[in-house]
Amino acid sequence: MSGKLRVKICGLTRSDQAEAIAALGADALGFICVPQSPRYIAPPAIAEIVKRLPGQSLNGGTLAKIGVFANASLEQIVATVDRGALTGVQLHGQESPAFCRALRLELPQIELVKAFRVQTADTLALVETYASAADTFLLDAFNPHALGGTGETWDWGLVEQFAPERPWFLAGGLNVGNAIAALARVNPSGIDLSSGVEVSPGDKDLALVKQLFKVLSDKI
Repeated sequence: MSGKLRVKICGLTRSDQAEAIAALGADALGFICVPQSPRYIAPPAIAEIVKRLPGQSLNGGTLAKIGVFANASLEQIVATVDRGALTGVQLHGQESPAFCRALRLELPQIELVKAFRVQTADTLALVETYASAADTFLLDAFNPHALGGTGETWDWGLVEQFAPERPWFLAGGLNVGNAIAALARVNPSGIDLSSGVEVSPGDKDLALVKQLFKVLSDKI
């Protein structure tokens, strides 16, 4: 991976918006495969969107299409990846390192992203135990009632010195107004936005996405 910041826009549900966001410069698009989520999208609908997307991002790298799961079975994840032609899987539940390794054996070609909801510095110690089991980490805000997409920020001071063995995404309440401030404090490999560029859950605000890429133009 290059030194440029990866930008992931998550919670996509509409083909026209996914195509537009890819054209604006996204490196990764996320699809929520958790049925309880207001941004849930079924595998056949993911497949319809993905087949319209380019293989490469604007910067020439692979345009990642990532399915987001939480405590799903190996069989469900494998079937969804196959049906949706996904290039990556993000695990947002309590999946163990052993589960991650088993998934990598089943899907050796995909990028495996393990997400963590950060409460304290102890969470960061847990992250490191997954270094041999995941390709990429994602650090998100903790909310006892939701797995993500809440729009809540968190104490970025916890990760000012965070330098894990794997590349990582910063997530949790990021938007056009605070992304640069976050990047001034921490040094992630990428950032992940969902609610910060939305009109409502699953309905993206393309003007905000365009503004985001303009704000980040010297970092991507």
